[in-house]
Amino acid sequence: MEFSAFKQTYWRWVFLLISSFLVSSTLGDPRITNAGLFCGVSQALNGTNYVPDFTELMKELSDGISNNHFASYRLNASLPMYGLTQCYEDLKQTDCLLCYAEARTRIPRCLPRSARIFLDGCFLRYDYDNNFFQEAVSSVDTVNCSTNNVTMYREVNNRRVNLFETNVEYAVGNVTSIALRKGRFGTVGVDGIYALAQCWESLTPEGCRQCLQNASMSVRRCMPGDEGRALNAGCYLRYSTRKFYNEGGDSADDHGISIGVIIAIVSATSAFLTLAISAAYIIYTKVSKRKRELENLGRISKKFDKSGLKFKYENLEKATDYFSLSRKLGQGGAGSVFMGILPDGKTVAVKRLVYNTRQWVDDFFNEVNLISRIQHKNLVKLLGASIEGPESLLVYEYVPNKSLDQFIFDEEKSKLLNWKQRLNIIVGTAEGLAHLHGGGSHVRIIHRDIKCSNVLLDDNLNAKIADFGLVRCLATEKSHLSTGIAGTLFGIFMQRIHGS
Repeated sequence: MEFSAFKQTYWRWVFLLISSFLVSSTLGDPRITNAGLFCGVSQALNGTNYVPDFTELMKELSDGISNNHFASYRLNASLPMYGLTQCYEDLKQTDCLLCYAEARTRIPRCLPRSARIFLDGCFLRYDYDNNFFQEAVSSVDTVNCSTNNVTMYREVNNRRVNLFETNVEYAVGNVTSIALRKGRFGTVGVDGIYALAQCWESLTPEGCRQCLQNASMSVRRCMPGDEGRALNAGCYLRYSTRKFYNEGGDSADDHGISIGVIIAIVSATSAFLTLAISAAYIIYTKVSKRKRELENLGRISKKFDKSGLKFKYENLEKATDYFSLSRKLGQGGAGSVFMGILPDGKTVAVKRLVYNTRQWVDDFFNEVNLISRIQHKNLVKLLGASIEGPESLLVYEYVPNKSLDQFIFDEEKSKLLNWKQRLNIIVGTAEGLAHLHGGGSHVRIIHRDIKCSNVLLDDNLNAKIADFGLVRCLATEKSHLSTGIAGTLFGIFMQRIHGS
């Protein structure tokens, strides 16, 4: 990430936020409620730099929507990536930018797959399909319906009429006609029912018509729900019992404003301005901290390369069959563990961590470096890690029989352990602990969380202690006594290896 460009974008957002308070006496509504986030089936090819490509695509869309309600872009990369974003026409430009910013922060969770997200004020989509801009309707078109039902009946000519459904039918049909007549956008309100329709500007008039007709039919299925949204490939249609859209071109009357109203407006503006400046300072501090963390990541990465502990993320991804569920060994508090087969045929256990490397990379490297040097036949060996992919990974030796508790607490499996094997497990566990506690290790390590689920069994039912990252690393002259909470940073991400 280029921080100079990031800061420029950041200050532009701050300026827009402050300007919006000064120009208007009322706050806008960017309508950032998530109506639907959908991950597609197409995805980036293995080995492609889809994260930098995605970042570049979002930057181009951000630049394109700065002064407009619509932006699209084709990124020429090894695998072309297409993007499109649109704010609904009734949204103010400042609210449009805020809505896009929210959509941009939510949509990356689908990477490396394609995705589309509908917020109540805007739409954002990216894909790898070269027919991207012609799509009006799709097999993935869907509808989002409220579960709050409305009943409203009236006697008309001695006949009971469902007034709510009649009004929804009228509003949906009318707003579709208005949008087609006025060029892709329309709003309507009738007897307490409000509707909005919007086609993307990339569509032809015929594509817009086809999309809105499809949307109007599907959204009718939401009745008697008090709200319905049609989330289509080329358009968005919504009805509701509350007025959620802005009246186009409406403005407040400037005449006859009292001194009291002016004072209230100025006071409110000052308060919001103070909050905006405070928020700007907090954001700037976080941005500066993040820059330092990224610089630190670069330095640590170089040390990691020289340590011999580094694994390539792509290799581990392939080794686990792209983290296939069929390879999953277990789930722990810090992440999931998968069986992996390296290119040389060696079987390993790969743990996906849920933590963000940038926040604790220095401690992460130091403790990986420390624990990887502790070797003993009764300790699970840490082989290395990957810190430069979209997530951090740890690589351990593979222990096929999982943990001791799965044997001794299972009525059938407990019969597999004879007394000689049980004694061997006890002795092996004791030897591993003795090694950790200073009987051969270069540092003194107090496990402090030894239990059956932390004793793994190899294919010969020999004991191997896991989770000895839940430790205090002590100098030789220090006592093992402590009243502190058990566990270190390394202990957090070694918890429950193999799902124990």
